[in-house]
Amino acid sequence: MIRKKEDQQVEFRCIRGGKGETEQHKIAESVEELYGHGRLFNLMIVEPGNSIGLHTHEGDNEIFYFLEGTAEYNDNGTIVQVGPGDTTVCNDGECHALVNTGDVPLKFIALILYS
Repeated sequence: MIRKKEDQQVEFRCIRGGKGETEQHKIAESVEELYGHGRLFNLMIVEPGNSIGLHTHEGDNEIFYFLEGTAEYNDNGTIVQVGPGDTTVCNDGECHALVNTGDVPLKFIALILYS
């Protein structure tokens, strides 16, 4: 199967009470495409000043791989600057959030896998 960029589903939504909407390009469009091992595999775009609100993962974990831009990442209450090439992991029972602190869109890959 090949899914061309122009055929990808794109959603805009406020995530977990964060500021503004996050643009989400669905790389995998269903749990079936992840063989039941996860529920999300997206390219995420967060505009400057916008954020994803603090939330706890229960029954899954989330991995971010940063492509462009800079952000403050909240890793269970510890704030860390992240940028291109950095990876974050939020395991089952842990919490995280992020804010785009740069002046360009923050782009990253997000993958949520079941625990």
